[in-house]
Amino acid sequence: QLQASGGGLVQAGGSLRLSCVLSGGALSSYAMGWFRQAPGKEREFVAGIGWSGTMKNYADSVKGRFAISRDNAKNTVWLQMNSLKTEDTAVYYCATAGHPYYTAGSESNYDSWGQGTQVTVSS
Repeated sequence: QLQASGGGLVQAGGSLRLSCVLSGGALSSYAMGWFRQAPGKEREFVAGIGWSGTMKNYADSVKGRFAISRDNAKNTVWLQMNSLKTEDTAVYYCATAGHPYYTAGSESNYDSWGQGTQVTVSS
């Protein structure tokens, strides 16, 4: 089971750090991804990280602003979001990938999803 947290209301230019905790399993078995869904839009890939944390992948829209990381001992993945923009407003979801090295953005390759955490960026 995945539990995402850390969302909230922040002004443009600010920062937030999202957390995703896996319970009932070993995080080290999975690559992980963060996705987001804005109102009226389809869910989109944000970032992915391989099982060891070495391989990372980002959507172009967040490169240089967001950073994904993990600590397998804590069964936790983080998404550090800096220089937030109003267009980053969305519900953010974490998910486990079906392959431990998968870091790309195809949703069909992600198995389990957390419940989502709301991020709202005001102007």
